[in-house]
Amino acid sequence: MTTTLRTLPEPGAPTAPGTPGAPTAPDAPEAPGAPAAAAPGTTGPGTVRVPYDHLLTFATGVFTARGLPPHRAHRAAEALLHGDLAGMRSHGLANLTRLYLPLLDEGRAVPDAEPEVLADRGAAVLLDAHRALGLWQAGEALDLAAERAAEHGVGLVSVRGATHFGCAGHHTLRVAERDMVAVLASNCGRQRIARPPGGRCAMLGTNPMSVAAPAGPGRPPYVLDMSTTVVPTGKIREAERAGRAIPEGWLEDAGGRPVTDPGALDRGEGFPLWLGGRPETGAYKGYGLALLVEVLAALVPGAGLGPAVEAYQGSGGPSGRDDDIGFLALVVAPGTLRPLDGFLDQAGGMFQALLDCPPLREGVPVAYPGTREAELMAEGHRSGVPLAASLYEEVRAVADATGLRAPEPRDGGEGR
Repeated sequence: MTTTLRTLPEPGAPTAPGTPGAPTAPDAPEAPGAPAAAAPGTTGPGTVRVPYDHLLTFATGVFTARGLPPHRAHRAAEALLHGDLAGMRSHGLANLTRLYLPLLDEGRAVPDAEPEVLADRGAAVLLDAHRALGLWQAGEALDLAAERAAEHGVGLVSVRGATHFGCAGHHTLRVAERDMVAVLASNCGRQRIARPPGGRCAMLGTNPMSVAAPAGPGRPPYVLDMSTTVVPTGKIREAERAGRAIPEGWLEDAGGRPVTDPGALDRGEGFPLWLGGRPETGAYKGYGLALLVEVLAALVPGAGLGPAVEAYQGSGGPSGRDDDIGFLALVVAPGTLRPLDGFLDQAGGMFQALLDCPPLREGVPVAYPGTREAELMAEGHRSGVPLAASLYEEVRAVADATGLRAPEPRDGGEGR
């Protein structure tokens, strides 16, 4: 029997039905050159380090108890934990009770769903996910795209009827590790929280995307994982839970004025800004990318769309729900087009040239997207995954309610 868990209270955490919770992609753990909150190997105050394999067993058990087949529960758990492991806490275990368990308990995600092939053209496939949990569905879609790319040079899997897939970069990274190039993008179904530049009504979601590619032997893959808004909504909600104000430039109010209260997002009083910020600083770029995702990820497969006339109703504030999400899963296999060794050697030279670029500031070397995350992931596997003490207590409560053994922190872990 499935035990329904109430979202555990945390300061500022949204609990009202229909609260916006669009799929968002986490930005890099920190901007290039920014001071790190905690260097690899350190654990801040009020933090617990838990062995990765213990957390993986726990999360797999939770999803299995909710009715997912064991192999898919395992893949979903890996995708969920990627956020904590790679320093993207807004998309990790914090979303277990806030997003994924409610999706399953409300029937908006189907634990034993089997995707259906609607069209198969060899290099291109159309799937109906039938509300499968996106945490595993996105990975399976990219796996299928990689199979077709190995045969045709390129593989496209277009998905409708999907749900939130967590960190897009987790899924594309797995393909890059197979010496292929991967693109994954998702719209937000019919959820609308961001306004077109100059518009009064929310029309789109954060529409995340990720691109990953090999960076040559001995280097972590290049992994771009981003929302088309300035930041994903998960970062705003993370600030709210921590009681922190957000910088100007993340949200604006109905009149276009800056908002620094993160709680305004879920009250429907704050609208995310696009990459580029305001129209005069290039907001059309993020807005244009969001529309690119909407076209390729949702319009092509026939998923739910954000832009629709019903957005004009009421005040023009946030509307709709992130149901019937669309995915674009695209893989290119360079080894089918040219000798793979030549591609990998050239990639190595390209990314090493970036790493060797003389830095502007002493002690702040140049990097590329994916390097910082790779460092954090390696440290997490060695020393345990860092969790806020409050999140660890939440994990223990979920384990108790599900009848599972709670994962134990490493010896000497803080917060116990």
